Amino acid sequence: MPQISIQYFETEVGELVAGAVEGRLCLLDYRHRKGRSLIDNRISKATGAEFIEQGDEVLSRTREQLDEYLRGKRTRFDIPLLLAGTAFQKSVWQMLPQIPYGRTLTYLQLAKKMGRENAVRAVAAANGANAISIIIPCHRVVGSGGALTGYAGGLAAKGKLLALEAGR
Repeated sequence: MPQISIQYFETEVGELVAGAVEGRLCLLDYRHRKGRSLIDNRISKATGAEFIEQGDEVLSRTREQLDEYLRGKRTRFDIPLLLAGTAFQKSVWQMLPQIPYGRTLTYLQLAKKMGRENAVRAVAAANGANAISIIIPCHRVVGSGGALTGYAGGLAAKGKLLALEAGR
């Protein structure tokens, strides 16, 4: 059976778990998030692989680029990704890296950009199901009026990420 290599690491925005399978990152998420098992099960089912804690070249590159990002030295990532989700979820996740570093969009603005203005709740749910936090910048999506709303790592982590990007 194929394996998803995973590693855990502490950052200033919380403890993360990263996972890679067949040379692509499939997981970079908050270790203790609500719904952790649902995300893990979705990834395992999509890849036909099981999780094993071990090192991996993609995980090393991810950690290095994440550290650079958190020090304000990186604004873009170049890690190969494997998105595990429905076609609709993937369409939302593919829009998120298009939100410029240091900027935010509301859920409604994101839905409009996708031509799905009437699907704001579905867009928000897909955003919340993102398993590759930070690299797929779901933290850049905010509530109406710029309010910080739901984030897997908690609102304090979301605020820190947005402050980091705003201060560059």
